[in-house]
Amino acid sequence: MRSPLRLLPLSLSIAVCLPAMADEKPLSWALCPIGDIIPPFEGAPPAAQPGDPARENQPTVIEGDEQSGTRATPQIQGNVALIRGDQFLGTDSLNFDTEAGTYVAEGNVRYQDSGIRIVADRAEGNQNTDTHTITNIRYQLVDRRGNGGADSIALTGPLGQMHHSTYSTCDPSQRMWDLRAQRIDVDSDEGFGVARNAVLRMGRFPVLYVPWFKFPVDDRRQTGLLYPSVSMSGRNGFDYRQPIYLNLAPNYDMTLMPRWMSKRGLLLDSEFRYLYSGGRGIFNAAYMPNDSLRDRDRGRFQFSGYHNLSGTWQARANLGWVSDERYIEDFANRLAGISASYLQSTAGVYGVGQYWNAGAMAEHFQLTDYTLTDANLPYSRLPRVYVNWEQPLGQWLDAGVWAEAVHFDHSERPGGSRLDVKPYVSARLAGPAWYITPTLAWRYTAYQLESGLAEQLGGDASPSRNLPITTLDAGVYFDRHTTIGDEAYLHTLEPRLFYLNAPYREQDGLPLFDTRPFTFSWGQLFRDNRYSGADRQTDANQLTVALSTRLIREADGREKLSASLGQIRYFEDSRVVAPGELPVQEGKSAWVADGNYVINDRWTLGASYQWDPKFRREDLASVRARYLWPGDGVANLSYRYRRDLLEQADFSFLYPINPTWSVVGRYYHSLADDKLLEAIGGVQWDSCCLAVRVVARRYVRNRAGELDNAVQVEFVLKGLGSAGQDTERTLRRAILGYHRDDLYLVPPSNTTPDPDDYDPNLIP
Repeated sequence: MRSPLRLLPLSLSIAVCLPAMADEKPLSWALCPIGDIIPPFEGAPPAAQPGDPARENQPTVIEGDEQSGTRATPQIQGNVALIRGDQFLGTDSLNFDTEAGTYVAEGNVRYQDSGIRIVADRAEGNQNTDTHTITNIRYQLVDRRGNGGADSIALTGPLGQMHHSTYSTCDPSQRMWDLRAQRIDVDSDEGFGVARNAVLRMGRFPVLYVPWFKFPVDDRRQTGLLYPSVSMSGRNGFDYRQPIYLNLAPNYDMTLMPRWMSKRGLLLDSEFRYLYSGGRGIFNAAYMPNDSLRDRDRGRFQFSGYHNLSGTWQARANLGWVSDERYIEDFANRLAGISASYLQSTAGVYGVGQYWNAGAMAEHFQLTDYTLTDANLPYSRLPRVYVNWEQPLGQWLDAGVWAEAVHFDHSERPGGSRLDVKPYVSARLAGPAWYITPTLAWRYTAYQLESGLAEQLGGDASPSRNLPITTLDAGVYFDRHTTIGDEAYLHTLEPRLFYLNAPYREQDGLPLFDTRPFTFSWGQLFRDNRYSGADRQTDANQLTVALSTRLIREADGREKLSASLGQIRYFEDSRVVAPGELPVQEGKSAWVADGNYVINDRWTLGASYQWDPKFRREDLASVRARYLWPGDGVANLSYRYRRDLLEQADFSFLYPINPTWSVVGRYYHSLADDKLLEAIGGVQWDSCCLAVRVVARRYVRNRAGELDNAVQVEFVLKGLGSAGQDTERTLRRAILGYHRDDLYLVPPSNTTPDPDDYDPNLIP
């Protein structure tokens, strides 16, 4: 006798089709009632566990209080239960006609598996024709808390229809929103459904009507509409974006994003993605025929992708172009994009081996800041070739070379070519608690300059520089076990010496293509050059003395305290300087100090400080504090000062008034010129199934210091999606530790180094 359980996977797909396009972000149901809307059924098996056999490979067990009828038409009455794996079907009465292939389940029909629970009045069908009807349905999704119902489900093979269906994640007693559809057609073979006359209601009020839309019911991608985005702003006016997804092939697809802004006009954005065994890539392109505010056509193009040429070599490209200098300012959604001064494009071939890495590439820059001119752009590198090699020589020695050849090109300034080679040999002398690493390097740099640049630098079109560089890096690790209060700690003491010697070479006749002084910091204490790039190599006879200490909690390995202090002792004047830079004089550098202290589980403090004893002044001061409230609350306070450059204060917070209401804010101010950089104020309301965020923001929108205002409103329908602007992205950037998933004390740098960048100044 074939079991009617074979129809249930299709009914499940229909039941979950309304939330099929729901938000994939992890959701919090902490404010929901503890009890389930449809409690687990008595006698149902436990949820499937990893490693359990597939339900199709498990037997079907049929139980009931009483069986009657004939062999051809059995009737099971009272507490009927059919169980297969994690599936359970219960009813008061189950009748079969094995010859006709029909069945009827009546009274308290119940179905449950690992993902859903369903109750219905009646289920009937014909196994021979594979037609089934289920009436008066209520369901609950176990993991998402999604629930709803339907008048009936009609199934014919892989095809099904759901009539007058509803879906919501709210408790039935507090229906803050629900999605209703007059009819939903599902084709499980093709993997899609079509909803007709769908209405989204907030409370009793309809807020969105969609006469027809198509959506997937499984993991297969389908061509159709994605969630639209609607917003209002002072710069764009009413802003509507409707993504259209095109499933072109299994390994490539495209998304069209027509966007209409009432103050600007129509913009067509697009994204094309492809994937194959040897690589992948993404094309982005946008075009606006006529921007009413700028009175011109506007557009952009971007490509990012790679192709594996072999197991060692790979071709990569990151290309970008915009139509004008204000495109990023007008259309970027992030502060980082607005503050960018140029767009960088690179393309090249890169290789990596056991002891080497190499690359050949081209790089170009486009201006994206209208307050600057092309003269402010960096030199393009057209082309650039580099090789880095390092290999052990026996047990104690390492040998290597850094080499780069590059041609610098600029539309406003004369350029030239540069060859930089730096071979070195280094000894590895170390024990369990100490190390000594002497290194001897030789650096040779030669140029071929264009005539205009050669004349500016004294007339030599082929200047060069070569010199030896000697370093000695040594350190010791001391540790001891100690107890503070009731906690056991590992206390470390880590002294370190770093000696650098490089003779003076006159370099005023060398150009400055890509070189500038490093900002003095802790890391600069242990480099063999105080300049980035190869156009300047410092002369030096100096010794760095540094000391670090840490308190590590033995129970979990977390640092209670970390502190570092270091200083450079210059034994003679450094004569190499870049234009506008003061020479380094004999004596002592500023003291560099950095520390972090975890007071308790709520308070964390951090500070960085630089004190110049020669001039008796502070060069840098930074103080950071973070406090965690119970729940998701966090407050951050920081002060940053760098002499002759900036003085800023930054305060941000997320304060939970109660489990439902919270307020957010940020005040970021430049004390040096008494100017606001960014101010944010907002309120958040949360419930079991609905969240609303309202955020007001005033911020600097370009390098000219012009301020702009924005009000962002977002409705988050948990388990379905969100409508409005993405306020969460704004708050995550502005408030460190927003929702406690990134509790770093200091934000990461907004400039991420390219892993292929050649840096001959790093210590091997």
